[in-house]
Amino acid sequence: MAPKPLPDTRHVISINDLSKAEIETVFDVAQSYLTEYGDPNSHHRIARSSNLAPNFILASLFYEPSTRTRLSFESAMLRLGGTFITSADPATSSAAKGESLADSVRVIANYADVMVIRHPRDGAARLAAEFSPIPVINGGDGSHEHPTQTLCDLFTLKKKNKRLKNLKVAIAGDLKGSRTIHSFVYALARFGADIVPMPAQGMELPPHVDRRLREEFHCNFVPGDGSIDALYRTPEEPHQPALFAGPDFELSFNVGGPGGGDPIHRKKIDAVYVTRYQKERTVEKREGYPKIDAQFLKEPKYSHASVLHPLPRVDELDASLDSDNRAVYFEQAAYGVPVRMALISLLLGLQKGISLRKFEGGFEKPESLVYQQPLSVGIRCANANCIVHEPKESPYVRNKFHVVKNSGQDTCKLRCVYCETDIDRFFVASKKNKWFTDNTAALLHTKDQNIKDLLAFAEEADAISHGFHFRRHAAARGPQHESTKSHS
Repeated sequence: MAPKPLPDTRHVISINDLSKAEIETVFDVAQSYLTEYGDPNSHHRIARSSNLAPNFILASLFYEPSTRTRLSFESAMLRLGGTFITSADPATSSAAKGESLADSVRVIANYADVMVIRHPRDGAARLAAEFSPIPVINGGDGSHEHPTQTLCDLFTLKKKNKRLKNLKVAIAGDLKGSRTIHSFVYALARFGADIVPMPAQGMELPPHVDRRLREEFHCNFVPGDGSIDALYRTPEEPHQPALFAGPDFELSFNVGGPGGGDPIHRKKIDAVYVTRYQKERTVEKREGYPKIDAQFLKEPKYSHASVLHPLPRVDELDASLDSDNRAVYFEQAAYGVPVRMALISLLLGLQKGISLRKFEGGFEKPESLVYQQPLSVGIRCANANCIVHEPKESPYVRNKFHVVKNSGQDTCKLRCVYCETDIDRFFVASKKNKWFTDNTAALLHTKDQNIKDLLAFAEEADAISHGFHFRRHAAARGPQHESTKSHS
């Protein structure tokens, strides 16, 4: 079992682990570092070091290749006056000998004060946090999330536009496999930006990300003309569905008439965010991948659009744009140092009167049960790349799910604690009364003390093979209300 973390240990695994106010605090601290330690000849570059963290060590634990993320974290720690230790090549680490992530984290936590981890498995950073008494920062886990890249992206957008609310951001490329995109769209929605996905063929947002934007971030959907699939318009707080109305927002579907017209609306794009094809995370064939070049940006709606890219680029972003004043991707990369300096210093409590060490906010998660599946039977995370499917981690990780109520329904879904992939269809079984049902309210209305009596199965045949019989209307109010009698 994982050791209990220290009471004030704070981890940043998802961008939603940070509240909007905390993100703004990160930006304020980052700007203060740019002002105090910046290069007078380059407004986006840190040029001098401080003495804020002379006794602190950062451990960078990278199981995947990295240039910007690892080096900017290590530079950030050096600029704070601290130092770092690194394991940047899994082939030369104990991982090559078969050591589990859980064991590595428990050992390395004795050598450092804060840890940044990158791993090819979705949810690996969340598992690391379960075993770490020091803060864990997610430097990218599989195709799940990359929260610190999103902090850099948002900081860049705010520097360029003075605001995030009501910005119109087009996102082009591999929206399916890019962990950067998944963190980014959640953050844009929370800050009230408009999101225009422009996916490559077959690389749309994963269904669970798309649905979460709609149901939990209350984003609306408007069909486009095929070149742009959706437009999300985020609401004012408190959360209420927003209407597509107002003098600065006019829908137009007159794509076939004289003059064509903007297929989505006539408001100009504020930023175009480009991402590469994530070839390391898919076996799908790449076809029709969008390329952002001077010809693309000639459209009037992009006349003042900043162009961002998390880098590295391949051929989806033309090098001829480097001299265009709309290109900000190298500034975006430079901001990685002050932004990560700010995050590290806040996690370690180095700023007087400001700290992220205690979880004081974060994303407003619905209160939900956590269902833990027994090892020998039942449902497993549906994401084949989730850390729960890694054989080396099998002694340390369980299939665990948040029980999340479906919007407007008396039903629920299971959301993996590690990779946040949803399972919509499953069967619930009572170990005590030996029935199973497709009525997921049986799990939704279960109390904490009763949840251990339930099992979840992915398929009806699995439940039957383990000796359970189907009961159509079983346990709508949970097993605590069940009589000991069973009725088929």
